[in-house]
Amino acid sequence: MDTAKISVGGMSCQGCVRSVERVLNAQDGVSQAQVSLELKEASVCFDPQRVSIETLKAAIRDAGFEAD
Repeated sequence: MDTAKISVGGMSCQGCVRSVERVLNAQDGVSQAQVSLELKEASVCFDPQRVSIETLKAAIRDAGFEAD
């Protein structure tokens, strides 16, 4: 398992945090995702053989947020 920090933009409330966590945790290969509104980032523990960081960022973007 690897851990990645992904900058997330466009979040304004805890509902946004839950939305980003939900889409990340739904990805095959993600064991845990925690999102911080204050830090504007997601910390994701994932299996790089099953999911890429680019796929995780795309999932965040598809949910309507910015990912770097």
